[in-house]
Amino acid sequence: MNFLIIVFVYVVCHGLTALVVTPIQSVFLPEVTVFASLMYLPHGVRVLATWAYGWKAIPALMVGSSLSAWLFSPSEDLNFLEPALIESLLVGAASAFIAFEFARFAGYNLYFGGSVKLRWKGVIAVGALASLINSLGQTLVFSDLIDWEVIIRVSAVYAAGDLIGLIVCMFVLMFVFRWSRVFRALRN
Repeated sequence: MNFLIIVFVYVVCHGLTALVVTPIQSVFLPEVTVFASLMYLPHGVRVLATWAYGWKAIPALMVGSSLSAWLFSPSEDLNFLEPALIESLLVGAASAFIAFEFARFAGYNLYFGGSVKLRWKGVIAVGALASLINSLGQTLVFSDLIDWEVIIRVSAVYAAGDLIGLIVCMFVLMFVFRWSRVFRALRN
């Protein structure tokens, strides 16, 4: 069930990004929009799913990102990106896990249940690290397709968009937790 929830939430967040954020962004940054988003909500799903489920989130994230690419990417973009698409999906799905593992090896187990108290700041820091890992990985994957004049800007948009997407998803999750407590209290 958790697998399907992660896939569903990933696809919904990708849809919001593709159908709302991307059209607005393409007006201002058309040359980077095919590669990166200024508010990439699926990064929040990646980080939060990995926070909750660890490596077990990676297959669901791969399926969610594959479905999202198929559902929301224009076919000309898919054809243009096709050779690197699988590598891109793997980099995106694994970036949060790699970041959480770096934190764990450094002595900070920030996974859900890894400490007595939930550390949102730590999750944001891991999300920022995951964003950097994703940004570097995506830049390497698409290095043959991105003009070197815009590669720094594309990398910056990856990093910023991932972090903004994580923060938005964390706020939404915070409200979901609060509303679930309210509804539980009303039922009792």
